[in-house]
Amino acid sequence: MNATFLNQQVLVLNRLWQAVNVCSVRRALTLLFQGHAEVVLGDQDGAFQTFDFGEWHDFSTDQPHDEAISSVSFKIRVPRVIMLMVFDRLPKKEVKFTRHNIFERDQNTCQYCSRVFDRTDLNLDHVIPRDRGGPTTWENIVCSCIPCNTRKANRTPSEAGLRLVRKPKRPKWRPFVQVNLGMAYHDSWKHFLDLAYWNVELGEVR
Repeated sequence: MNATFLNQQVLVLNRLWQAVNVCSVRRALTLLFQGHAEVVLGDQDGAFQTFDFGEWHDFSTDQPHDEAISSVSFKIRVPRVIMLMVFDRLPKKEVKFTRHNIFERDQNTCQYCSRVFDRTDLNLDHVIPRDRGGPTTWENIVCSCIPCNTRKANRTPSEAGLRLVRKPKRPKWRPFVQVNLGMAYHDSWKHFLDLAYWNVELGEVR
């Protein structure tokens, strides 16, 4: 059981509480023991507390849990989220072509009527319709509200009497989290990660 826990994954935050990577429980405990990281634990009220190695050892003793690693002399709870003590940067990487990043680029704003909407009330629209050869790319996909999308239908903006607020472009880069969100992850990660739906690389927008 211990071996299974040691190989499980832990979410790694930087000093600014931003998710930057994942590591094994084994690596997380090493970083914790060396003083390079602290455990992050949330409570039912949504508040978060951090623990250094000694504090986490005491907490594990006071509040034992089934998910624990046993040593010769003590048990220590498996950390699920850790925060690095000295790392406050995020690596830069080209922006992924995802729903989330398109909404970020367009600021949740319909690119035809300029109104801001909740994301659930926005569609992703091909400026040049797909059946006319319009590609599924940064330069041809924009946020569109449902009324504008319905009005535009399978036409170009000019044919539908619409004008784009701004020409869609590919963003240069954004802070990137080196986490494969297609994998199953622990419930305690949810606060720090966007939902997988918004971060799936887009091939075809439907």
